[in-house]
Amino acid sequence: MTCSRLLHPSHELCPACGDTELDSVPVSGEATVVAYTVNHQRWTPELLPPYVIAVVALVEDPRVRLTTNIVGCGHSTVHVGMPVRVLFRQVEDVWLPVFAPTGGETRDGRVPEPERLVAPSRPSRRFEHRAVLSGIGRSPCGRRLSQSGLELVLAACRAAVDDAGLSAAEIDGLCAYPGAFGGPGSADTATVTVGRALSIDPAWYSGAHEVPGQTGVVIEAMLAVAAGLCRHVLCWSSVGTRQRPGLYPAAAGGRIHGEAQWQEPFGAVSPANWVALAASQYLTRYGVGREALCWVAVASRRHARRNPDALYSDPLDADAYFAGRAISTPFGIFDCDVPCDAAYAVVVSAADTVADLRQPVVRVDAVGTRLTEVQSWDQGTLTHQPNVFGPAAHLWSRSGVSREDVDLANLYDGFTFNVLSWIEALGFCGPGEASDFVSDGTRIGPGGDLPVNPHGGQLSSGRSNGYGQLYEAVVQLRGDAGLRQVAGAEVAVVTCGGGIPANCMLLTGERRRSTRRRSGVQR
Repeated sequence: MTCSRLLHPSHELCPACGDTELDSVPVSGEATVVAYTVNHQRWTPELLPPYVIAVVALVEDPRVRLTTNIVGCGHSTVHVGMPVRVLFRQVEDVWLPVFAPTGGETRDGRVPEPERLVAPSRPSRRFEHRAVLSGIGRSPCGRRLSQSGLELVLAACRAAVDDAGLSAAEIDGLCAYPGAFGGPGSADTATVTVGRALSIDPAWYSGAHEVPGQTGVVIEAMLAVAAGLCRHVLCWSSVGTRQRPGLYPAAAGGRIHGEAQWQEPFGAVSPANWVALAASQYLTRYGVGREALCWVAVASRRHARRNPDALYSDPLDADAYFAGRAISTPFGIFDCDVPCDAAYAVVVSAADTVADLRQPVVRVDAVGTRLTEVQSWDQGTLTHQPNVFGPAAHLWSRSGVSREDVDLANLYDGFTFNVLSWIEALGFCGPGEASDFVSDGTRIGPGGDLPVNPHGGQLSSGRSNGYGQLYEAVVQLRGDAGLRQVAGAEVAVVTCGGGIPANCMLLTGERRRSTRRRSGVQR
């Protein structure tokens, strides 16, 4: 290879020089632990918990990392910066690289922070302004409901169409996440199946998994409306409690394929494992304790106590948080969202249909979708949740409002650590400063400077693929949130994506639009 760069996983060509003449080369087998988690859940029959999952960086080139297991030592002795050496564990005809401590001195296990994106200037015309969020709906939400995924989706979709004051005959676009693919924590509801059940003949439809975050299909719908393909697009997503975690099903013959082949053999099967690895690097790099995660969970539960629809609204304090059952360190049970059966739907309409709609619309000031990092759980960003800094910078480069205008932040919270990552990526504080920002939960709790997830988020109200955050933002900006209403809420930032990829949106209510018109302000 022309540039002699080391690469892992395997590539068809070198991303640095473009050379296709790649070859395997020997390395020393020496590495440094840069992230780790002690997994306490039984995910695979081959590995009995607790066991250590780690990301190690090769000494020859720390940019090259492997997800692996640490063996030959007590779990409590593993730490970021630990020097390790490769061993091999045979599983049938495959030899898996695992690592054991060398007994040497601790090394610097820090990894580079994400690069700050130099954002382009704000575009003069934005497609977002040609679309509005006109209707929202949701199904019953609970643990192991008797309804099928399709029944829940149809309930949410009918509610959203009715909320917008439309009929099924007026819906001419359909957009679903993840569509027929299914996927981790999602129910399998094909776009055409739902359309047929609702007697909708769409002019345009999409059902996809590879979009910028789960609510990326809502952005697809905005683009379709802005392009004139359709006038009213019905979007939805569903979650279920019966899906197996993981990235992809096994290939023919039982072989694992895709990105999963570099993770699942080491028991890194759950999103809890993947995100916990990044959390371990973050806590070590910035000298932060689990208190930062704790206060996110506590604030979430404080909000949930004002939401009659939250699945969990019992009081939660720091003592109860730290006493919670371990899942995948540093995560305990209260760091993880609540699996449930539910579906959410939203109608995206052309902006020039506002006069025909039933509810006050919510407008989209800007979206952020830019990819700026390696899309990987171990090769790219490891100090934060992957792929949040690019979308966040992209959002502000397109926005007509500022951070100071934001009244509430509905941040994706599959895990508490996701919230810390988004707070820092969006610039509400600097890298490593989110611990102080969320300290004691007051600032992000009810009545705080920046209420985060006023409905209780996925940590207390139930998993929603991030659609619960979008739903709540619309409710808040309409002023219909009841006891949990954020006073005078006019601007909300909503993020989606617990890993890769992700998106964020800035939403505004009609009250802000009316105020700006009366004051003569135009953007």
